[in-house]
Amino acid sequence: MSDYWGHDRVEPVAVGPPRRRMNRAERIREERRQRKRRIGRGVTVVLLIVVVVGAVFIGSKLWHTLFGGGSDFAGDGVSDVVIQVHDGDSTTAIGETLQDANVVSTVSAFVNAAENNAAISAIQPGYYKVRTEIPAAKAVERLADPQNRVGKLTIPEGRQLDDLQDVKTNAVTDGILSLISKATCVDLDGERTCISVDALKNVASTAAPSELSVPDWAMGPVTELGDDHRRLEGLIAPGTWNINPSAQPQEILSTLIGASATQYAQGGLLDTAAAMNLSPYQILTVGSLVQRESTPEDFAKVARVIYNRLAENRTLEFDSTVNFALDRIEVATTDADRGQMTPWNTYVRPGLPATPICSPSQPALAAAEEPAAGDWLYFVTIDMQGTTLFTRDYPQHLANIELARRNGVLDSAR
Repeated sequence: MSDYWGHDRVEPVAVGPPRRRMNRAERIREERRQRKRRIGRGVTVVLLIVVVVGAVFIGSKLWHTLFGGGSDFAGDGVSDVVIQVHDGDSTTAIGETLQDANVVSTVSAFVNAAENNAAISAIQPGYYKVRTEIPAAKAVERLADPQNRVGKLTIPEGRQLDDLQDVKTNAVTDGILSLISKATCVDLDGERTCISVDALKNVASTAAPSELSVPDWAMGPVTELGDDHRRLEGLIAPGTWNINPSAQPQEILSTLIGASATQYAQGGLLDTAAAMNLSPYQILTVGSLVQRESTPEDFAKVARVIYNRLAENRTLEFDSTVNFALDRIEVATTDADRGQMTPWNTYVRPGLPATPICSPSQPALAAAEEPAAGDWLYFVTIDMQGTTLFTRDYPQHLANIELARRNGVLDSAR
């Protein structure tokens, strides 16, 4: 047995080149390398754990923010707040605005409550009064209710900055500044606040034109009028605007003037002015005269009369420019009124008035940009239906005026 095990047993066979024995220094270096590798693997594992945990935390928070996880608010809310819906906002974007203002608890709560709600799908950009910490369904109801829209400003065509009083009826027509003031009124938690007309006038008079976003093409005429608030006349275009009820007067006027300048430019005012060898401000002023002196069917003819009279260095002699400085409406002005020396009175002032005399409509501006062909120098409305006669002949014009008197058009209340 001993011979069998001692002589016939198979010995293990080494594979590869023979192993060299390391000396002491080499063994120490090898141990250090092994230790660094173990430490490196440990750090990598720790960092991986941190990344995974962080991702889970962030993802969880984002999911909670967008899709819920918390309970909806209950009750009637805490306090009134105004939020803004921007042009092009999706339902989710509105929900984010509401969550940021602490109106709803989560975006998802609002999105779910607003699902298939036609009023929310068609909501107009603007400012809306809601309450903080209300159920999402109530937030939807409030936004869908037109009564909760605030800061909506509608400026009719042909309005001037100041209020106008009709000499015959004493009726007062709100000017643009009054319309702005009323649009800023809002009731928050039972307290009504408005920006006053006086506050708006003060800013219109004293703020630097650059701080009011006055366009470059209007900077000269605006500066020349000094501290008269009417220097901004015509620079706020008619139309519907959204203004922030909580904004300061300067911000409100600057926003309106800046947006109006953009609207005028997009409408081709600057390009047309260059083609006509006039300034955009001159065309805007002509448009305002056209607006006040005639009805739409005669806009282009009145524009031609203005350009013809200017070309012949004649005074325009428009009663509308007399009334402008007096803040009133009157068809037949008096000799005393026509003799007043103001920057706008075209009976005593050559050329165009110092500023536009109202905010002209797009058709009136279009007429100023493309007047009708004709040699007329005079016009007068002869009946209550608005029939207007145009002529170049002065005796014929006098006859037309007499016809207007007989028809009661030129009757004065004074």
